[in-house]
Amino acid sequence: MISLSRSVLVFAALLVSVAPDPGTAQQPAPYHPGLGELMTAFVQPHHTKLGLAGNERNWPYAAYELGELTETFGDIAELVPKHDNLPIPEMIASTVKQPMAALDAAIKAMDAAAFTKAYADLTALCNACHQSADHPMIVIQVPTVSAFPDQDFRPPQK
Repeated sequence: MISLSRSVLVFAALLVSVAPDPGTAQQPAPYHPGLGELMTAFVQPHHTKLGLAGNERNWPYAAYELGELTETFGDIAELVPKHDNLPIPEMIASTVKQPMAALDAAIKAMDAAAFTKAYADLTALCNACHQSADHPMIVIQVPTVSAFPDQDFRPPQK
């Protein structure tokens, strides 16, 4: 009678002998998301959360989301150097640099009016970029409701 541990070893040896050689198995092509997927999956949520945090005057969280949005735009500029012959890094820099600097200043000053203006400017410039990239059907707006029902955007109560 074969012991359980020996049965496991025999089974493992059998499995190895019938498994394809990893060196010869065809590997699937790596997934490379396109610009649209990156914008929808990463930029849009950070843009929305930034707006919701600013609307609630949650300045620490707004600063965090502005940092995440900045980082995401940097990642996209690196991952997608060109899209339909458009230079994505240059388009991002020329579109978002000024309003994001204004958002940073407004957040640091805890200035709700300046935040509202800078956020509206960022949103308008996103739409201008979509227009110039021949995607006028993509229209971003200032969020009026949260797409994140499980997150409270108000500042923490002390």
